Amino acid sequence: MSVADLAKKTVTTLRQEGMSRFITKAKNYLRTAKRTKSQEQTYMDVLFINGCDQSVPHPPRYRVTHQREQLLANGVDSHEVFYTELQLDQVRNYRSFIFFRCPYTDTIGEFIKKAKELNKTVFFDIDDLVVDTKYTDTIPFLATLPENERKLYDDGVRRMGRTLQLCDAAITTTERLATELAHYVPKVYINRNTASESMLRYSEDAVYARDVLAYCAPEEVPKDKHRPYKLALAQAEQRKKGGVRLAYFSGSLTHNDDFLLVLPALVRLLEKYPTLELHVVGELNLPEALEPYRSRVVARPFVDWKMLPQLIASVDINLAPLEDGIFNEAKSENKWVEAALVKVPTVASDMGAFARMIQHGKTGYLCRGEEQWFETLSGLIEDKALRRRIGEQAYEYCKKHCTTIHTGRGLTEFIRQNQTPNIAFVLPSLQHISGGIMVALRHALILQQAGQDVMLVDVSRGADRWCDFQGHSFPVVNAREIKFGRLDKAVATMWVTEAFLEKYANIGQRYYLVQGYETEFYEPAETVRTGANMSYAPHVPVQFVTISKWCQNWLKEEYGQTARYAPNGLEPGQFAAKERTFDGEKVRILIEGDCGVYYKNVDESFRIVDLLDKDKYEIWYMSYNAKPKAHYRVDRFLHSVPYEQVAQVYGQCDILLKSSFLESFSYPPLEMMASGGYSVVAPNDGNREYLVDGENCLLYPPGDVQAAAKAIERIAKDAALRQTLKSGGKKTVESRDWENLRQEIRALYDCE
Repeated sequence: MSVADLAKKTVTTLRQEGMSRFITKAKNYLRTAKRTKSQEQTYMDVLFINGCDQSVPHPPRYRVTHQREQLLANGVDSHEVFYTELQLDQVRNYRSFIFFRCPYTDTIGEFIKKAKELNKTVFFDIDDLVVDTKYTDTIPFLATLPENERKLYDDGVRRMGRTLQLCDAAITTTERLATELAHYVPKVYINRNTASESMLRYSEDAVYARDVLAYCAPEEVPKDKHRPYKLALAQAEQRKKGGVRLAYFSGSLTHNDDFLLVLPALVRLLEKYPTLELHVVGELNLPEALEPYRSRVVARPFVDWKMLPQLIASVDINLAPLEDGIFNEAKSENKWVEAALVKVPTVASDMGAFARMIQHGKTGYLCRGEEQWFETLSGLIEDKALRRRIGEQAYEYCKKHCTTIHTGRGLTEFIRQNQTPNIAFVLPSLQHISGGIMVALRHALILQQAGQDVMLVDVSRGADRWCDFQGHSFPVVNAREIKFGRLDKAVATMWVTEAFLEKYANIGQRYYLVQGYETEFYEPAETVRTGANMSYAPHVPVQFVTISKWCQNWLKEEYGQTARYAPNGLEPGQFAAKERTFDGEKVRILIEGDCGVYYKNVDESFRIVDLLDKDKYEIWYMSYNAKPKAHYRVDRFLHSVPYEQVAQVYGQCDILLKSSFLESFSYPPLEMMASGGYSVVAPNDGNREYLVDGENCLLYPPGDVQAAAKAIERIAKDAALRQTLKSGGKKTVESRDWENLRQEIRALYDCE
């Protein structure tokens, strides 16, 4: 948001909503901005996108906060963001995404589309059947809504379903939900609602206050327990005055019909037991049938979840009625878990999740029909020891089977099994894409097209967020941002990047793409020579891969490293094969390379062209970094040509002159062949694999400038030779088509 937009929004909020609301919104904005900045600087496994209104704390707490805690306990890191604050760029920072109750928006649609383009996995999480109006139409309460409100509600449901159908899989809470969601997505995993560590702590504090503090003498109370002690004493006094307390905890007005299910039994119980109390917490329209017992019906407002354990602990029996129907069959067993954690027995409807989780007569009771509700509750009202036993047994079960710390392994395995394998290519820089970086990007592209989740890690400080290559986008993460997320595979691409493989621990398999003997890239006495050399003897297990057989050989001979090999290729379609006529116009010679790098040996190329007739030959010089030296004979200098325009340069020239004595793999002669041109080249380890003198090029002995000049003149004069070289060059290019090398490249990284 721009400064001007922020100022305008500030004025509008102050005018329309007042100072108090402005302060609240400002705090939320700053908190969000801080969180977003933190998230941008970290690569993680999972991003939760919360679509549930922040004013309703329970659903996002169970399905976002608690699931994040489950994953963390099993080694999976995550962030969360509210769905209206989701930014498209966040797709680069995570392996997978979990949309919880997110109605469709254009941003969400774009986000999921981009995630799938990058082969990232998208999950949908839902804890209610609010994905299709055929389910929500069964809720009686909705029929009472005004038409405009109902339309708005139904639109939200349809948008929820639209997001669901865009996802790869779903995560949900109950068997019935899983059955229905399977109609919309191919995979569904049941991860039941669980209590967080904080929820468990608040619950145990409530039990301690009720069962221990309330019976302590003032001098026995710990200093940090004075406030809870006073509350515990007050609640104990209230319990002495009244009888047994039944309680119904309602989340919303949609539960009115559920309460009516148990109402006849409650009326009979209130009549039978004169000291019995009924506590109703949350939103509920109290029926007229309770009016005669108004003095024993206590209505309390909805309370924050942190206070809920204390409130549940103050009652004796928890009620969880559910009206029969598909929507309620999909409901979770939250009410039972919350009561169990404070050792309060629950009597629930015999259906859905309650029927699956509650062991009747051991960890709770299941009822059908008025008579069963009446008899079961009567038994509990009259038997304090029974209430205590059922509460204790429910507590012991839930503590082990219904808390985050013990239950996250299944969810973790489901996410990891359905995550696309990811692989990171670690690059020295993306400021200049050429040479070895271009090869690494080509490998990355082949793997991305094979369905891998590919990212680039830039060890320089000036990394962009995205890298576009051959019409495809790769997310780029700075090496300093990689702190928590797991990398299934990581590939070092130059000696300065190998350190990342050793420093970052959370990598499954490590690879080192060696494209040249980088020790020799530096002159003697340069300190970096030692660093380059050390990279070939890493301290962690590394699979070496290479694009040259000569690299494969010296890695084995000099360092004892076994390397996999796949040849380099090119994309012929990028080059328009042009016929060179040599019909009297000047022959254009291209010299390519950085004259500031000694092994490029550019000076020798210019000594060669100095021997050629200026009236017959025109000299073009192309270099990404260096500028021509003063004594060079240069008719046209091409500086920092973008890699996507290099093919045009080759097409405008006739003969490539290349004098390098050290190359990992020499691309220019191959690229000149693809353009239909000719090459005069000094042989080196990087070009011997595909250059054959007299068949696809002319080779000259390194240092023999006279022989090189004669070779250029032979090509210019001999049409038959040109035809031979052109035919041989075409065959060489066809054999090096990237399209034909895909399987070999995938095999390098165990991605067959």
